[in-house]
Amino acid sequence: MKKSIILFVFSLLLTKLFAQYPPAAGQIGSTAIFKDSSVFIEWAAMCNVTRGFVDISDTAFEDPDYPGTNKASFGDSSAALGLADNNTVSLGDGGSAALTFSHPVSNGQGFDFAVFENSFDDFFLELAFVEVSSDGVHFVRFPSTSLTQTATQIASFGILDATKIHNLAGKYKVFYGTPFDLSDLQDSTGIDLGNITHIRIVDVIGSISESYASFDSQEHIINDPFPTPFWTSGYDLDAVGVIHNTTNTGICEEEKLNQSVKIYPNPTSDFMNISVSNSDKNKIQLLDFAGRIIKEENFENNIKIDVKELPIGIYFAKICNENRKYFIGKVIINKN
Repeated sequence: MKKSIILFVFSLLLTKLFAQYPPAAGQIGSTAIFKDSSVFIEWAAMCNVTRGFVDISDTAFEDPDYPGTNKASFGDSSAALGLADNNTVSLGDGGSAALTFSHPVSNGQGFDFAVFENSFDDFFLELAFVEVSSDGVHFVRFPSTSLTQTATQIASFGILDATKIHNLAGKYKVFYGTPFDLSDLQDSTGIDLGNITHIRIVDVIGSISESYASFDSQEHIINDPFPTPFWTSGYDLDAVGVIHNTTNTGICEEEKLNQSVKIYPNPTSDFMNISVSNSDKNKIQLLDFAGRIIKEENFENNIKIDVKELPIGIYFAKICNENRKYFIGKVIINKN
């Protein structure tokens, strides 16, 4: 029994030390989605911001350059509307922003929306929880993980490693959205994943002091730059881009062709064959992990695509027919 306990504890320690999540934008395996990606079909239409303190550990503190308030004051709610453009609203320590959309967000194939911050590089990362609701009252928070060390406080302009962060907004730099998949909440109650009316962004208080700390889903303290005693304190929300919603206004409707599509060989290093068992006119889009269209061609039953020049990594084949039915398949390109 004692041996089993020791092995279990050792396994947990290894997980905490070496677990790796997707890396920074532009690196192989990153899930960052560029703001101009064709996967986005809609952006936030309304936003209500509740400001947090400039420094929650000293609630009387005022930014000397902007006296008269102890709450974050940079930007306003309109900055979070529309496309990601590096025009932001600062939430402050523990502040939040609730966003609504012209059409409810829905649970589709893969990621369903992405949240944008304005970090100037891949390392100075300010984090936030993400919550969703079907009624604007009852919110469910995405399960999150922070494996950043908690022995030493990340300073005001300290750095973080994206591979230690999962399901927290702010993981990626400016113009690259952190994506979220509603399927992660499929076991939650009191929410309709096919009809998400509100998305709420809640600033992570990065202090490692338990008096102020924020905790991930495993009750780890989340360590991020703290304090940030400026009028730009806390998470800086730029935008929320929608990938799936109830109108299915992308290039295809959400009715799948999974049973009629074959992609082979997969993995591949030179050519990719696609066959579709229908008599329709089809379109293939090959997208990278950031959602950028790499190749696009029309075909009927079969097509052979040259991928020899593409870097190794994970891609997505999105196939649509003239009846607006679609299929999305993962394609792995290697050089073996």
